[in-house]
This record gives sequence, C-alpha cells and structure tokens, in this order.
Amino acid sequence: MTRKRSRSIGVMGAGGLALLAAAVAGCGGGGGATAATTPRPQTASGESATVGVSTTSIGQVLVNSAGHTLYLFKADQGTKSACTGACATAWPPLLVRGKPIVGSGVNASLLGTATRPEGDTQLTYNRHPLYLFASDRNAGETNGQGVSAFGAAWFALNSAGNQVSAQPSSSSTGGGGGLGY
Repeated sequence: MTRKRSRSIGVMGAGGLALLAAAVAGCGGGGGATAATTPRPQTASGESATVGVSTTSIGQVLVNSAGHTLYLFKADQGTKSACTGACATAWPPLLVRGKPIVGSGVNASLLGTATRPEGDTQLTYNRHPLYLFASDRNAGETNGQGVSAFGAAWFALNSAGNQVSAQPSSSSTGGGGGLGY
C-alpha cells in the first residue's frame, strides 16, 4: 500500500525559505508581476532547451540539460501558466529560444511551447508548462515533489507526460541513472 503524504512549502528548509522570502519581498504589494521580476533562466547556449529523462529517488522523471527535475503546476490551465512573479522566482519556467532539443526517453510529439504572460516562450510537455524548482540545487534532486505552494501542488513528470505520484525518500538526491543523451 502506498501512503500519500502532502508536503507544504515549509519543508524546503532554511535556504529555500530565505529564497522564497526574498522573492516575495521583492514583489511588493502591487499585484501583477512585471518582466523585470520574472527570472529568465537560459540554457548554456541561450538559444534552446533540452528535455530528457533521468532516474531520481522518485523514479524516472523529465529533466533539463543540467539534470534538474522538471515539474508541472496543478493550477495551470492547459498550456496557460498560472505561475508569475514570486511564483516564477521559486519555480522558474523552462524557457526556450529556438527549437527545443529532445533527449533520450522523451516523446518528441509531446514536447511543445506556450507563450507566458510576459511574452517569453515556455516549454510544455503533454500540454503541461514545465518548471524548475529553485531549491533543487543539484541534478536529480526532487525537493519540489508534492509541495503545495502558490495555490496548488507541484509534481515531477514522467516520460508519458503524467505527474509522478511517488514521494521522495528522506534524501531527495537522485541516484545514478544519468541523462541518457
């Protein structure tokens, strides 16, 4: 029997909370975020992003070119992102300029793009906008798995483009598998 547990954003630890507090403080009380407050993560080339599959403590999940876990946000509606401002600081969108690179284990027909509210192009997989988690500092970490933050839950995705239900072990650092591409 699998026991489902819910983790709140408080589980992130002191470093993650400090990052989140700084992000929230920087947003002010004005409501909507501007392009200046939204992070603009890029790949090494600044042109395209890679999506692959890697083995982590919660199984095989989608990762970016650096091996960082990619997440979906349950508040998103189809390919429309609901994560802006402080949310996008804690959960940076996987942005792309140019054509995305399909890594090993990824179904190319499920990879797509969507325009974010500030005009950037975000990668999607199976119609889910893709995000990183600021507290995942090393390849294979899954600190964002099952976290409820910014109004909904966050989950890693498997190669079929569905949310992964497994919860990380006490150590969420991924094991071995590699990127495979």
